[in-house]
Amino acid sequence: MNPQEILARLGIGEWSPGACGAAWLDHPGGGELLSYNPSTGEPLARVAMASAEDYEQVAAAAQETFLRWRMHPAPKRGEVIRQIGLALREHKQDLGALVSLEMGKILAEGLGEVQEMIDMADFAVGLSRQLYGATMQSERPQHRMYEQWHPLGPVGVISSFNFPVAVWSWNAFIAAVCGDTVIWKPSSETPLCAIAVQRICRRVLEDNGWPGVFTLAIGRGSSVGERLLADPRVALISATGSCQMGYRVAEVVGRRLGRTILELGGNNGVIIEPDADLNLALRAVLFGAVGTAGQRCTTIRRIFLHRGIAAEFTDRLKHAYSQIRIGDPLDERTVMGPLANGAAVEDMLDGLRRAVEQGGEVICGGRRLERPGNFVEPALVRARADMPIVREEIFAPILYLIEYQDLEEAIRWHNDVPQGLSSAIFTRNLIAAETFLSARGSDCGIANVNIGTSGAEIGGAFGGEKETGGGREAGSDAWKAYMRRQTVTINWSSDLPLAQGIRFEI
Repeated sequence: MNPQEILARLGIGEWSPGACGAAWLDHPGGGELLSYNPSTGEPLARVAMASAEDYEQVAAAAQETFLRWRMHPAPKRGEVIRQIGLALREHKQDLGALVSLEMGKILAEGLGEVQEMIDMADFAVGLSRQLYGATMQSERPQHRMYEQWHPLGPVGVISSFNFPVAVWSWNAFIAAVCGDTVIWKPSSETPLCAIAVQRICRRVLEDNGWPGVFTLAIGRGSSVGERLLADPRVALISATGSCQMGYRVAEVVGRRLGRTILELGGNNGVIIEPDADLNLALRAVLFGAVGTAGQRCTTIRRIFLHRGIAAEFTDRLKHAYSQIRIGDPLDERTVMGPLANGAAVEDMLDGLRRAVEQGGEVICGGRRLERPGNFVEPALVRARADMPIVREEIFAPILYLIEYQDLEEAIRWHNDVPQGLSSAIFTRNLIAAETFLSARGSDCGIANVNIGTSGAEIGGAFGGEKETGGGREAGSDAWKAYMRRQTVTINWSSDLPLAQGIRFEI
């Protein structure tokens, strides 16, 4: 695929404005940003970033539109999102290719990410008719009590490079049917993906008379990011990124008592019991550890192997790793693409050096490949649970292999990390599975049996505990984070009884 042809079909030239409020800003004043192809190191296009003044225009458009959008009936808001889903279907091939081109994940994953957006649009359409509240029984005669949900306000979405479009849609489509508008600050690693999505969505929004529902501000953290966090007009900040970034978001937004959804680090573990289907486990571990070149928040980073099967499974894993095809993510034969940038390569190599210093052994891979781009071999490291580096999240394809004797020991080691996103166990034993899923089992927000840690379906709420941030996005009742709850009591009698039997008379 020709990169420039992909960009051209998505309306992106050699230079693009990176700010959009009520309209695209012709000449944003925040300086230029170059987007690079991580497979070659070559520039793809230039983006004009938003300045602090540009952000004000974007935020004002989001606020002004919200005041009207909140009164648009929710099913009609859903109809707009339905049309956006259709538009994404039309552009799926090119948009998926752009995700692979700019981020580096293989084409199958790039297309899958766009499909996730389409699925989220479908989910949001149905949700637009189900923003339900509960009814309660009043203790007072001829009183009715119920709760209802109202739109919250403009929502800020800070997305990460590894899922440059899908995670935005988790937030944006749900927020939109809830009656909110959205200000998007994407990663500086993947600005073209954000511009392409904004262009696709904006055409639909303009056709329906709602151009300010989704706005965009690509810019530096100091000029755009900090203003977004501190802006009292922005009722909710949903941020995906590192734990360090999450600390800052929580601090600034919390200072103004705003709301946050934090999707931060993951250090995901898999326990493989002696009775497990090893063929099933092998396939799951391969995708979980190598998919997206180890740059998913749900990437498998630790596997706990029962000593009875550890040697056999390790040999199988080494053989499988030796057959992984690494290269151009747009080549359908490729299994693993590049890391995002040179800094990610150095972080991986430094992590492997520290792992060896702490007593680990690199038993497969772990080298930088001598070719253009940010290519590495995925690494297998024989490790111990008490090695300090095992508690860290290194955003690269490093998989630690740790042997254990009994399930309680494995669960204790599994939980002994600061992060708590996704987890899994492979077993045919009902008691082992239920132990892992019980209150004394996995302490993660996601717990799976006989599937890996990656590839969550949108129907369930996505998110984790501990330093992962506690946020929930996508399915189930995650929509409630984008709305405000209101408890209502209606007195249809001619008396005024007080609750708890209190009498107050003059």
